[in-house]
Amino acid sequence: MKFFQVAKWRYREDFGHEWYIQLFFTDRWALLQTSVSWNEYPSCPYIQITSGSNGLFSVLFWAYKFGFDIDIISRTWNWDYMNKVDEEEDETTT
Repeated sequence: MKFFQVAKWRYREDFGHEWYIQLFFTDRWALLQTSVSWNEYPSCPYIQITSGSNGLFSVLFWAYKFGFDIDIISRTWNWDYMNKVDEEEDETTT
């Protein structure tokens, strides 16, 4: 049984392009996660800094179509799980 994984580099497409990396993570927690994105829809610039809730420290920056996100000791981003949930919802609604 593997306790944690060292690194994962991924790309996903959802209303734009997003590249993210996770370092030293388990199924539930990650030491460091960061993403860079270029989205289809522009937005007003903003910065969001949080501490607590889902992790120790998080910074989200957004300007026009560019986004940057970094999380330190936070819940693991698990897009595979989210896609699975979306597929299950689609099956129940048809």
